[in-house]
Amino acid sequence: MTSNAADPIYEDLRALILSGKVKSGSPLRQDEIAKRFGVSKIPVREALQRLEVENLVTFERNKGATVRHYTVTEILQLMDIRIALECRALELAVPHMIDADLREMRKLLSDYAQRTEAAEWSDMNAKFHHMLYEPCGNAQLLRMINDLQEKLGQYLRLLVSEATGLERPMREHDEILDACENEDAATAVHKLRDHIQTTQKEVAAFLRRGA
Repeated sequence: MTSNAADPIYEDLRALILSGKVKSGSPLRQDEIAKRFGVSKIPVREALQRLEVENLVTFERNKGATVRHYTVTEILQLMDIRIALECRALELAVPHMIDADLREMRKLLSDYAQRTEAAEWSDMNAKFHHMLYEPCGNAQLLRMINDLQEKLGQYLRLLVSEATGLERPMREHDEILDACENEDAATAVHKLRDHIQTTQKEVAAFLRRGA
């Protein structure tokens, strides 16, 4: 059972971590957090433990709590899981897409193409992928995809957008949506798999260069 005093601390720290405002590996000093919120260390500890359960925080002996650091290997493994979950969601979604869904996605891609900032690309990319999978009708699968995106966090999603740029993802998004409009689930899934795998390779190269 969680205490009300821990809730705002948990929500504030979680938002800071997922946005990348507190970087991976950063220490989370309980006394400083307690002072900022005007509380004892007990609700701070509880909030940090909740974040640990979500894999956002780690506790180390003689070091205390730090923001969870994902290695390059772990990031690429999370993208492997993306392929499995998202391809299945799209396979289920295509037969249930209606004209209104397709129009909204086409409109989003048109708006997406006008944007110039990586942060905007990142947000609109996430929205497009969400719209692709939403008609799948499997709430648990959608929740798993959302949980995975939250693990990656805004900071890592922005890194992906910086690594890939706009032109190649936009072209591939158009091709995926073309297949959906043609009710061709097999082609849509094939193109989605290639799309994520290419992104994975670009992110690996980007990280190897020390980004």
